[in-house]
Amino acid sequence: MKRFALSLALLAASAAPATATAQPSPLTATAPDEARAPVTILVSIDGFRADYLDRGITPHLAALAAGGISAAMRPSFPSKTFPNHWTLVTGKVPDHHGIVANRFEDPARPGEVFTMASDDPFWWNGAEPIWVTAEKAGIRTATMFWPGSNVAWGGHRVKSSWSEDQGGTRPSDWQQFNPAVSPGQRVSAVIDWLRRPAASRPKFVTVYFDQVDTAGHRYGPDAEQTNAAIADADRDIGLLIEGLRALGQPANLVVVADHGMAATSSERTIALDRLASPKLFKLGDAGPFAAITPTSGKDGKLAAILLKPHPHMQCWRRQDIPARLRYGTNARIAPYFCLAETGWEIAATTPGTARSGGSHGYDNAAPEMAALFVAAGPAFKASGRLPAFDNVDVAPLLRDLVGLPQAPDGDGSDAPFRSVLTAK
Repeated sequence: MKRFALSLALLAASAAPATATAQPSPLTATAPDEARAPVTILVSIDGFRADYLDRGITPHLAALAAGGISAAMRPSFPSKTFPNHWTLVTGKVPDHHGIVANRFEDPARPGEVFTMASDDPFWWNGAEPIWVTAEKAGIRTATMFWPGSNVAWGGHRVKSSWSEDQGGTRPSDWQQFNPAVSPGQRVSAVIDWLRRPAASRPKFVTVYFDQVDTAGHRYGPDAEQTNAAIADADRDIGLLIEGLRALGQPANLVVVADHGMAATSSERTIALDRLASPKLFKLGDAGPFAAITPTSGKDGKLAAILLKPHPHMQCWRRQDIPARLRYGTNARIAPYFCLAETGWEIAATTPGTARSGGSHGYDNAAPEMAALFVAAGPAFKASGRLPAFDNVDVAPLLRDLVGLPQAPDGDGSDAPFRSVLTAK
């Protein structure tokens, strides 16, 4: 009961804005009908740069950080949405789990392209996500909009007059992503899942918010509109905390982002058609980086152009991408890969209209790409700010919280958290 009371106290404190008057003690609240075991909730606020937490507009997240732990977390490379969301729940870098970008091809499926709408298990089966591991262990899970959580993992797609997945595992409860579902509705769905009787109540839950990333892309990381989206996301966290408190549900909250955001401008564009004839190559994903495949018989000529020095951009053959990026062995990565200097973008041609905004996908060591990490709850000591760590370490932490053994083939470790976890 001691942990339960501490958890309620933490959730109540973080549910109130820092400037609010003192709230009644949560111990005076009506006792729940049952003593509930803590649930683990993984929250993603897409595009929430680590230093957004220091802007003074996120009282709920700040209270969680003060009562638990926080850090500037390094995303995996490339610092894109789908690769990093899959890393967070598999503990493997994109080069190993196979979601190597938001858009890519696979030599085993010529003519097909992975996009953020792809849910064929073929693309995802390279690494097992934690909800599948948990379900196999008899631990019920539920996912509210997490990339890949709608996939029948481990199964395969049969195509006839319509597509059908055979085999595979999904969370016990999951929702297909729809941006029209408001953040408040997403929180309500999570709380509704947790209202269930113990036998059908999830023990591991994910929830995803996208408004900060959307504003950051559209207006840039320092815009007033982005600050408004940050404040809105913080209020959503407050709604979640208040819902848990009212339910009497202790929770270990792990709040993360997939990447940060850097300011961009059409004036900082590298136009590939000014370097090489479009007849020499096929351009895949582009922006902060470019995935480039030479056309038949043009490899040598393209190499001579791309591999020489360029202002604000460096290119490599796939196998020569610097080892520190942990990227370049997967066959889904294009034969040539070019990375722009932070704040610059690579495009097929010069933009026709002036624009400014934000983007991500840059070197994962760039400060602008650092991602939010905050965790609090009965499993965590109030330990303050931790040194920076890699996001492959989040999945091992989640395994500890859920009660799963560590994966023998993971790329990360729970080492950054061992000293801040309470004794079991």
